[in-house]
Amino acid sequence: MSATMQDKVVLVTGAGGGIGRGIALAMAAAGARVVVNDLGVSMSGDGADAGPAQRVAEEIRAAGGQAVANTDSVSSWNGAHKIVQCALDNFGRIDAVVNNAGNLRDRMFFKMNEEEWRAVIDVHLHGTFFVSRAAANYFKDQEGGAYVHMTSTSGLIGNLGQANYSAAKLGIVALSKSIALDMQRFNVRSNCIAPFAWSRMTSSIPSETPEEKARVAKLQKMEAGKIAPMAVFLASDAAREVSGQIFAVRANEILLMSHSRPVRSVHMSEGWTPEAIGEVAMPAMRNSFFKLERSPDVIGWDPI
Repeated sequence: MSATMQDKVVLVTGAGGGIGRGIALAMAAAGARVVVNDLGVSMSGDGADAGPAQRVAEEIRAAGGQAVANTDSVSSWNGAHKIVQCALDNFGRIDAVVNNAGNLRDRMFFKMNEEEWRAVIDVHLHGTFFVSRAAANYFKDQEGGAYVHMTSTSGLIGNLGQANYSAAKLGIVALSKSIALDMQRFNVRSNCIAPFAWSRMTSSIPSETPEEKARVAKLQKMEAGKIAPMAVFLASDAAREVSGQIFAVRANEILLMSHSRPVRSVHMSEGWTPEAIGEVAMPAMRNSFFKLERSPDVIGWDPI
């Protein structure tokens, strides 16, 4: 089956630039009518600007497609419902949601303050839930729909200085799996993409030490537009049998990521004491422990 989006209506959050812009343009090129959502704020959350969303919508229309700009916030229940309503008001339906909106407040855990924590959780985790929930009843009633959520290996594997971002991104994986399970009976799918791409968000990564500079140089080779084909596929009817999965996209490389499953078990017939756990259980399991690694330690080969 062709991964066409002909006559479908797709909502893409955070679509004013970077990965979101690439997805919005690709959805339109595949035939979708697109709601281009973006607040247009700076990375610090200041200075809302309708310009980025408007420019992407105009770019789609100039190429012969159909698009409308929207600047409501994903981080509130009302804002999320307004975004979905924008699709209904302009195009009469909604077929797919791409939860891409994001921000960063990188800080070492022991220095992170409440605002830095809440700002990231609000946009990534709350935003993904709010927008998904706002579309859920329409998907349910029409017995069809697709969710595509952006996660990150910062949550799946780990990273330094990103406790807020990592927690939100791993939470999105659990949310996506719950949506896939709850909505399966209505032919609604939910999947995650962990994108590797150079964008406005990743441009804030420090590049002072030789190691940091090398990491940034690798990231700069990974074009934001490379993420779009997977998003279009997952939103299309061609992916009708794909749900509850996590994919990573890294330049021309696609990775299927694992889910948490038991690795090793030990049993004590008379029950465990704290001492027995230390003397028996931990030594038996130690060889199966996961190392304290970061995302670039685990996925460290050059992009293809």
